[in-house]
Amino acid sequence: MLLRVLIDCSRACRDLALENLVLRHQLDVLLRRQPKPRLRNRDRILWVWMRWLWPEGWTRQLRIVQPQTVIGWHRRGWRLYWSWRSRSRLGRPRLSPEVRELIARMSQENPLWGTERIRGELHKLAIVVSNRSIRRYRWRGPKRDRSQTWRTFLRNQIKGIWAGDLFVVQTIGFQTLYVFFFIRHERRELIHFNVTANPTAAWIWRQVIEATAWGRQPQHLIRDRDNVYGADFESNLASSGIQDIRTPYRAPLANSVAERVVRTFRQACLDHVIVLNERHLLTLLTEFLGYYNHDRPHRTLDLQTPVPSRPKSDGVVVTRAILGGLHHTYGRAA
Repeated sequence: MLLRVLIDCSRACRDLALENLVLRHQLDVLLRRQPKPRLRNRDRILWVWMRWLWPEGWTRQLRIVQPQTVIGWHRRGWRLYWSWRSRSRLGRPRLSPEVRELIARMSQENPLWGTERIRGELHKLAIVVSNRSIRRYRWRGPKRDRSQTWRTFLRNQIKGIWAGDLFVVQTIGFQTLYVFFFIRHERRELIHFNVTANPTAAWIWRQVIEATAWGRQPQHLIRDRDNVYGADFESNLASSGIQDIRTPYRAPLANSVAERVVRTFRQACLDHVIVLNERHLLTLLTEFLGYYNHDRPHRTLDLQTPVPSRPKSDGVVVTRAILGGLHHTYGRAA
């Protein structure tokens, strides 16, 4: 302690005053009545100023924060200062009504002129205008009759499209089962499905006949190039009035609707159960198909179900368990 006093006596009054200032300031910060002492903007300004005023000794007396923090405050203040200095006070001056009318007149009288051509003509008249301003004020011509949107066009095209696909499921006894299904593009409705352990061309064609019963059939059927369909599958479809559309090789996204519903089958049902046999899988998917078509909201249908139903506003809300409680449906009792 005595040595410390002797060293302080040899120091300049200026250093002692600055040291006293910074220590008192830190003590004042620590005594603030808060759960945790917080630094204010004036505290940060003081330390940034102290770094400039007392460069040789300010770090030795700093206790509440790290010196690197003060340096960061200084850099942030420097950026804010130059952002303030560089701000635009007036902005680009607006064009006079005469120049705007001249731009509109030039573009109307010369429909083949582009923006740069009009800008060149204005330069000849000693009028400096940017391309952006010319595009804003040029003549637009009469408004065209609005055509149908791409969304409307695509919705009209998908009304007669079905997709078919085949995916596999493993049972508890390591047996491979095959699930074949048809889905309608327009409403994402699952039309038909079946399960087998030995898919053949005759079995696939039988599923087509069952799915297109009662006069319900698509105009186009999208499928992959699996050999299980058989060599005469395309000709059989053509004789029924259905155009066969095969996806390119190694392009599963060309049949994206079917691939997406396979993912739904797995994520919402099959990944949560252990399939025992073919009959068990058929029972599971039959219950899930009813839930998918009549109770599961679909994002692409504006949260409607593939088979729409009118919502009810009267009655008590009742719950029905699906797949043993894996999913639940909610409705109003009659």
